[in-house]
Amino acid sequence: MKPTQYRLLASLVAGGVMWARPAAAQPPTPPPPPAQQAAAAPAPRVFGSTTGVVLNFIKPDKTADFEAVVAKLKDALQKSANAQRKEQAASWKVYKSPDPGPGGSVLYVYIVDPVVKGADYTVATILAEAFPAGELAALYKQYTEAYATGQNFVNLALVSDLGK
Repeated sequence: MKPTQYRLLASLVAGGVMWARPAAAQPPTPPPPPAQQAAAAPAPRVFGSTTGVVLNFIKPDKTADFEAVVAKLKDALQKSANAQRKEQAASWKVYKSPDPGPGGSVLYVYIVDPVVKGADYTVATILAEAFPAGELAALYKQYTEAYATGQNFVNLALVSDLGK
């Protein structure tokens, strides 16, 4: 997807947020406590389409915390020995809307195009692969406390490429 297409898609998604019901938003998937990590993993977030969008509704006073965790997520993806994680990093972009979201929240949009088929996009899982338990717990606390209402995962199917 070209940069202008990303801007258009982000604008459309941001504009559509006014119709999104915050009650439908889901909180980020928590990692299990360290003692249970081997037995129970967070439910995977796998996109079922070629393009995916995640709407993140963040508290206005927690944007720096959210962006700090996004920076750690980027490090985790790029430094992973797992080729699939590097492929995810290559197609995963994060945008911030300049317009206020529902309830005064700040909207951050993940746009994944193309989606890595079958890949798990659960932030907690990706962070758990890269950081020790103590740091992971602090990151997860910082991440979850930044959310105003949660996340909305959206699978997108291309209807028409107007440039072709």
